[in-house]
Amino acid sequence: MRIGFNPNKDKIKEAAKFFHQVVIPVYIPDQEGYFKDSFKILEYCLESLFKTIHPKTYITVVNNGSHTLISDYLNRLQKDGKIQEVIHSTNIGKPNSIIKGIAGHNFPFITIADSDVLFLNDWQKESYDIFEKFPKTGAVCPTPSSRSLKNHTFNIWFELLFSKSLFFTKVKNPEALKAFAASVGNPKIYSDIHLQKYLTVSNSDFKAVVGAGHFITTYRKEVFEKSDMKHSDFMLGGETEGKLLDFPVVKKGMWRLSTADNFAYHLGNVEEDWMRKTFQEIKPNDFFPQEPIVLKKIKSSKMAFLLKYKLFARIITQKKIWYYCLKLKGLSLAEAIQYDQKHG
Repeated sequence: MRIGFNPNKDKIKEAAKFFHQVVIPVYIPDQEGYFKDSFKILEYCLESLFKTIHPKTYITVVNNGSHTLISDYLNRLQKDGKIQEVIHSTNIGKPNSIIKGIAGHNFPFITIADSDVLFLNDWQKESYDIFEKFPKTGAVCPTPSSRSLKNHTFNIWFELLFSKSLFFTKVKNPEALKAFAASVGNPKIYSDIHLQKYLTVSNSDFKAVVGAGHFITTYRKEVFEKSDMKHSDFMLGGETEGKLLDFPVVKKGMWRLSTADNFAYHLGNVEEDWMRKTFQEIKPNDFFPQEPIVLKKIKSSKMAFLLKYKLFARIITQKKIWYYCLKLKGLSLAEAIQYDQKHG
């Protein structure tokens, strides 16, 4: 038997006033060993996020069975209105956390970030600019990498191989590349040529770097629509993150790009003095968009995907052809060989 009228019937949900979701999985089981500084790193992450986002941003934190101290901290933030959604779970792993965090929502933009990201001023604005300047964009990373030019990017190569808009240009912030390399414990990731030039796509004077990582990346919602992945057996790593975050962008005919300058830092798991200093220099957000930019629908087909992602990728990655393409885009042969060498 039912008596009365459910007050939620026909009511629009609160999330409707937002258009950009940020999903952050968190796993801090204790405060020892590897996780000794992780709580402080998480504070840097979330507090920098609060300082840099616009009011139309909806924050979802997926707590993977973290220590009670972390759970209580996240609950306080939600109670204070700084976080809109906290999902408490056992340790289901990063990929499943992302799937769970996105489910039940319909935001035009979705940023997926690790819990050790330091967000910098204008990361949202700069990401939106790339979506607007390059309508085929499906994913934008605010931390460029000169080594991302072959990372699920062969559709860009196919479409712009003989276009002057695809070309190597001077790295805008080489110190940021060095900082990322240090943060992952491998300072030799980038050779001298990587710190000098990266592959960019241009729209007049506006440039974006080809390729994107996924420790922090903003996606169009279409990337996750009708996703084939409902669950992952991996807690972290494996091929799952690529299948969930990278592959769908290309499959749907979209581009993966990064900002030319650096708008976020990877912190790692050890607190350092520069983090405090950099955090203190972050200014309160002064970017207040009322509505999301209108994105054009990207047409894709299975035939185009197979041609660009499968067949063309096999051809262009043959060493002689690859070096020819790097030279075509502005490198000397010596630079092309050095650029393609593995480091670290």
